[in-house]
Amino acid sequence: MNRSELLFIYDINDANPNGDPLDENKPRIDEDTEKNIVTDVRLKRTIRDYLEEYADESIFVKEKVSESGEGIQDAKARAKDFLPEGDYESLDDAKKIMKENILSECIDARLFGGTIPIEVKIKKKNQSGSITLTGPVQFRMGRSLNRVNIEHIKGTGAFASGDSKSQKTFREEYVVHYSLVTFYGAINENAAKYTHMGEEDINKLLDGMWNGTKNLITRSKFGQTPRLLLQIEYSENNFFIGDLNNKLSIKHDFDSDKEIRSINEFTLVYDQLLNSFEKYSDKISKIYYKLDDSLKTEDNSNKSLIENINSLGIETEELLL
Repeated sequence: MNRSELLFIYDINDANPNGDPLDENKPRIDEDTEKNIVTDVRLKRTIRDYLEEYADESIFVKEKVSESGEGIQDAKARAKDFLPEGDYESLDDAKKIMKENILSECIDARLFGGTIPIEVKIKKKNQSGSITLTGPVQFRMGRSLNRVNIEHIKGTGAFASGDSKSQKTFREEYVVHYSLVTFYGAINENAAKYTHMGEEDINKLLDGMWNGTKNLITRSKFGQTPRLLLQIEYSENNFFIGDLNNKLSIKHDFDSDKEIRSINEFTLVYDQLLNSFEKYSDKISKIYYKLDDSLKTEDNSNKSLIENINSLGIETEELLL
């Protein structure tokens, strides 16, 4: 396994891609640039939920009812699910077994790592510690290529506010009209050795990114569509280009990009990205891709994005997701 970089683009219409619970669940906005922000935590949640529900994978970070039946398990209780009952001589012995079981069973631990607090009874005394796993897959914050406005919507709920009352409840929500979100990520081949992440895990990660986004049908997220996914695989260990998301822009005919409401109203400009691929083509082994036909792209030729990449002598392969 060699190092890879990931570039992922999706869009969303009239919905909330990632609400801030500390600010009335409003979509997250960079106040200086007026661009939409989506946290890496939100993307990882999308991937986890998809892999658990559709790919029948075991997930470590999940909401699970506690043994008492009241409330949700905390992280320490969740970690104990992976420690067989028995008498352990030391905390390190228990940690080793727990770590191996978590990595063996939970794909999100192999992909994303994490710091797991633990509490184990050793010789009738509770001892605390933690397991630290450096995740091979890391994402930056997602950012929209266009500036956005937040729309405040008021409406009525489906139910009355109480028994024998005719007055319906009121709801308020915040949405963005249109946001084209880009995520940049990297796969560290060195960290993968320690979490036992394999090629099959990477394939499932890509599946979760694309189809998890596509199948995220909740009231606030309905309307998300994946548009472009690239995995740039390098032939040289420890090498990567970096900042791939900052090598893209959009071109439109409006006075302001805040007026964009549809994928059909702009073209994706990728000449800077292509220049980087050309500069480091000797270090790129292959580029895997998934492209939605609705995404219009523009460069100085009449070729498609993939045709332009191929013209640099770089091998490409379509992802069958």
